[in-house]
Amino acid sequence: MEKIIDISLPIDEKTVVYPGNPKVNIKTIYGKTSTYSEIKFGSHTATHIDVPKHVFKKGFGVDKIDLKKVIGECRVFDMTRVKESIKVEDLEKENIKKGERILVKTKNSLLGFKKFYDNYIYLDGDAAEFLAQKKISLFGIDYFSVKKRGGKDTRPHTELLKNGIVIFEGLDLSKAKAGKYFFIGLPLKFTNLDGSPARVILLKT
Repeated sequence: MEKIIDISLPIDEKTVVYPGNPKVNIKTIYGKTSTYSEIKFGSHTATHIDVPKHVFKKGFGVDKIDLKKVIGECRVFDMTRVKESIKVEDLEKENIKKGERILVKTKNSLLGFKKFYDNYIYLDGDAAEFLAQKKISLFGIDYFSVKKRGGKDTRPHTELLKNGIVIFEGLDLSKAKAGKYFFIGLPLKFTNLDGSPARVILLKT
């Protein structure tokens, strides 16, 4: 029997968003025989996926993602000791293999997602290049961006995405210990969009 760990953030009007992104707005409409809702939110709301179109004008959209990359075995790394950013030396210790799906649990998950923290842990540019050289399939982090807020170094996005590495942001890894899991992360099938919220779970046997 597998244990399911939901590492997705809830989406409602209290959901924290990256500064400048659209806030969630939900309008419930009551009809005579049914109820439905009008929902407005940004493509990078809560737990979401980044695809090449997010940073490259001619990059492909979320509907073109290879689903084999977002379903399969993964590893969660305990990076809660990291103070500012995840660096090459932090990743070198993990014996990363080609094709792996890598999720990093930092103190972001421990702080929670009730407010936005400017000093969140992010992925260093050199570390992004290191992961690209390792040819991993997927990288996930427990905050709303892989890069430093306001930072000029865009490699955490560009190096991963141009090398076919799927990015998941906004993962809640507070209940996930370091180790191996089976990863399932499915975005909505928006046509040619730069990203999409996703429901992401880990399965542990």
